[in-house]
Amino acid sequence: MKSIKYSIIAILGLILSVTSCTDDLNTLPIDSNEVVGEIAYGKEIGAYKAGLAKIYAGLAISGNKGGDDESDVAGVDGGSQASFLRGLWNLQQLPTDEAHCCWGDEGINDFNTLAWNSTNVFIKGFYYRLYYQINLANEYLRETSDDKLSSRGVDESVRSQIMVFRNDARFMRALSYFYLLDMFRNVPFVTDESVVGKESAPQIMAKDLFNYVESELQGIEGGLLDPFVGYDSKNYGRVTKAAAWSLLSRLYLNAEVYTGTAKYTESITYSNKVLGVGYELEPVYADLFKADNGNSKEMIFPVRYEGEDTQTWGGMTFLLCSTVPSSMQASINAVGAWQGNRARTALQNTFTKMSDYNNDSRYSMLYPNLAANVNIVDPASYTHGIPVVKYSNVNKNGSLPPSNIVYTDFPLFRLGEIYLNYAEAVVRGGSGGSMSTAVSLINELRDRAGAGAIAQADLTTDFLLDEKGREFFFEAQRRTDLVRFDRLTTNTYIWQWKGGIFGGTSVDKRFNVFPIPSDDISTNPNLDQYEGYN
Repeated sequence: MKSIKYSIIAILGLILSVTSCTDDLNTLPIDSNEVVGEIAYGKEIGAYKAGLAKIYAGLAISGNKGGDDESDVAGVDGGSQASFLRGLWNLQQLPTDEAHCCWGDEGINDFNTLAWNSTNVFIKGFYYRLYYQINLANEYLRETSDDKLSSRGVDESVRSQIMVFRNDARFMRALSYFYLLDMFRNVPFVTDESVVGKESAPQIMAKDLFNYVESELQGIEGGLLDPFVGYDSKNYGRVTKAAAWSLLSRLYLNAEVYTGTAKYTESITYSNKVLGVGYELEPVYADLFKADNGNSKEMIFPVRYEGEDTQTWGGMTFLLCSTVPSSMQASINAVGAWQGNRARTALQNTFTKMSDYNNDSRYSMLYPNLAANVNIVDPASYTHGIPVVKYSNVNKNGSLPPSNIVYTDFPLFRLGEIYLNYAEAVVRGGSGGSMSTAVSLINELRDRAGAGAIAQADLTTDFLLDEKGREFFFEAQRRTDLVRFDRLTTNTYIWQWKGGIFGGTSVDKRFNVFPIPSDDISTNPNLDQYEGYN
């Protein structure tokens, strides 16, 4: 929320601070330095806003100070491992055909080669970040129950606002459970109705978790804010009905992977809801990823960054600095040029297989001319692989924000995804849409990029997987797409270092899913590990 800076949000949010606990996900350990909810809440709306803001802040920053110190998640590094966005990006990009990281951090190369195990600290960090977010939401819902509000004498005008806040919290919890479903499948399950104590959390199966996320999103849909298009000084960054529809569109598109039952018709239904409320494609593709992208009419739900108020090495600073070559650091107004993450030639190939790729503005974000070798011959080389400069801390008109600490928001959901979801669901046989509309939507994306139009005969699943890569590379969606297309682990699609060899090879199907961290398995007798992992 624009009116409350995240640095202030994080401090006020101590009222809901929860330390993630490996052996008891439904327990709320109390730190002596933290304020307990029972005495922090009262009759006024301020504390309830702050509590909700803490949940939002967890998508952008790692701890209460707004940076990487005092990490919310115990036992992992606040900058590299406890961050939601950095964790999401690493787990969704590095195992795929798009990205490679040359850094020597323990566990990173396992993503490059699809060879991780249940002790990987980056998997652990993201897993517990998601549960930290879930615990925050659960406790917020406990503290805003009818009984609690009545006992505090909260009047109806304040209570009506809190009811909307509760729906925000439920969305944020559903979002975390969606990522757990997508990446881990059968996981511990706790809600605000779980008994807070020392009982180990039960394990929920993927089909049941899918049903839960679906029912939560449908249940809160009517109580969320109405969609607004473009920047809204009061509510920008808040969850709206359109965010819930977008998540449902994505959930249903992947339903067959999660449950064995296809739900492409349902994906089209919710895509149509988003398409009907007035969002518009950003006219210039590159402007989607600049410092003032909060003004974009394409943005549905962002992770917000506000310069020094959200300074962290784990969020958008990471995405800018880890990809930009040193020669371009000044041009994107970044605080550094780490050059650790590069693109694989497979990403380049998704463009070059199209005859007009040189006209595609999306391709212009790849800089093969700055690579010592576009092929990643040496996995530890900072100069092998293709630099990608997609994100920029410069405004659309070329002016600079107040500092070189990142102001660029991350588009967790944007309209372009809905276009592609709709088209894929139609191609896969869903009802409620049409091939002509699907082709039209894809051609809008391609026209925006300066690429040529396609005909209906061109709209195949193979084309859509490539177009998704061209439109959404480095936006933390690729692993999910490759799993849905059965390309992540199989020999149907090979890229450099897949399986640990330069030419690439298939890997065991267990790598379609990440393992539950070993310390949670060892301390919770209710949990069974995903098949194939120890």
